[in-house]
Amino acid sequence: QVQLVESGGGLVQAGGSLRLSCAASGSISSINPMRWFRQAPGKQRELVAAITSGGSTNYADSVKGRFTISRDSAKNTLYLQMNSLKPEDTAVYYCNAGVKGSYPFWGQGTQVTVSS
Repeated sequence: QVQLVESGGGLVQAGGSLRLSCAASGSISSINPMRWFRQAPGKQRELVAAITSGGSTNYADSVKGRFTISRDSAKNTLYLQMNSLKPEDTAVYYCNAGVKGSYPFWGQGTQVTVSS
């Protein structure tokens, strides 16, 4: 089992920045990849960014150039640095962990609200 706990959400003005964290615990040695999703009210959950154990990353087109995903293996923590935030980035952000091709582990989510 893997436990994921997100933090770092909050209220920020448009153009501002936030850094989300996702602390992993449990059977973390097999985790690969780790991903950030978000879900806005009335919308489907969407993939924001992903990172493999080797450091390869990919991003949704809507956040490319503004968001950066990273991981600190020593701290068992995943990060999402979000810059130049827009009101349309408002959502609950979730951390997700993959193991052997499935993605069963989710955090509880952290709210990000961007005011215009």
